[in-house]
Amino acid sequence: MKKVVVFCGSSLGFNPIYKEAAIELGNYFANNQIGLVYGGGKIGMMGTIADTILAHNGEIIGVIPQLLEKEEVVHAGVEEMIVCKTMSERKVIMSQLVDGYITLPGGFGTLDELFEALTLSQLYIEQKPVGILNVNGFFDTVLLQLDKMIEEGFLKQTNRDMLIVGTSVEDLMQKMNAYKAPKITGVINKVVS
Repeated sequence: MKKVVVFCGSSLGFNPIYKEAAIELGNYFANNQIGLVYGGGKIGMMGTIADTILAHNGEIIGVIPQLLEKEEVVHAGVEEMIVCKTMSERKVIMSQLVDGYITLPGGFGTLDELFEALTLSQLYIEQKPVGILNVNGFFDTVLLQLDKMIEEGFLKQTNRDMLIVGTSVEDLMQKMNAYKAPKITGVINKVVS
């Protein structure tokens, strides 16, 4: 993977372990020449990962909608900043730039972006790895919800298996680099192993 989008919060949360995870992932990207594509912010988890990569002169592309392009939000240190019209356009641009998706802890927007990436995979629009860094068990209840969706017949196990879960940066990156998308027939959601 040459470029990866990272979805994450515009806050840091209450536990310093989340900021540490963003720094660790940023260092991994910089040390392995992986370009970051992200939401373009200078605050929270977004700002932390960008600052970490910038400190190593790594590659960063920010994609920010006009409504968030305020002096106090946009990261002035990121040279390549794409300003788009809408949140939806932002996701399309990001998807065109990257080889995979990683989600760190965040809020509504972070989960929205994660599930959009998974939906693109489920519909076989994309075949890119989609991973979460499950820092401090942050995504445990989300994973339980996915299991409930399988149990109740709303999600197929093969589609659930598209979500790559790692508890450390190294673990997650190894799994993402080894990812093979399932083969899909012409019928939506019919997966052939």
